[in-house]
Amino acid sequence: MHQHLTDVEGEKFYEEIEKAKGYLKSQDIIIIMGNFNAKVGDERIEDVVGPCSIGTVNERGNRLIKWCQINDFTITSTWFQNDPRGHWTWKSHGNRRRNCDSDFRSYSSNV
Repeated sequence: MHQHLTDVEGEKFYEEIEKAKGYLKSQDIIIIMGNFNAKVGDERIEDVVGPCSIGTVNERGNRLIKWCQINDFTITSTWFQNDPRGHWTWKSHGNRRRNCDSDFRSYSSNV
């Protein structure tokens, strides 16, 4: 999902994922990867967000979490400790501001 997408375009993105899921078998393992311009925050959410996520959740992070809860997905990249330098897609001059967790990896629960 590109940073400059409108909310409507973002919703269309999730609709496209839903459409693609319709072509798969129930036993297929689904992996969705991307930045989503999301911050899922450091609050652990059972079976969705693990203990190794950082930061404060943003609107797109809430949307990703909600989608994962509804569709029984886990954001696996939040379950493993990473080097803190690898968490951010960019940071401002002087290290004062960081934005967006790096790519999220979400798996269907039948993994």
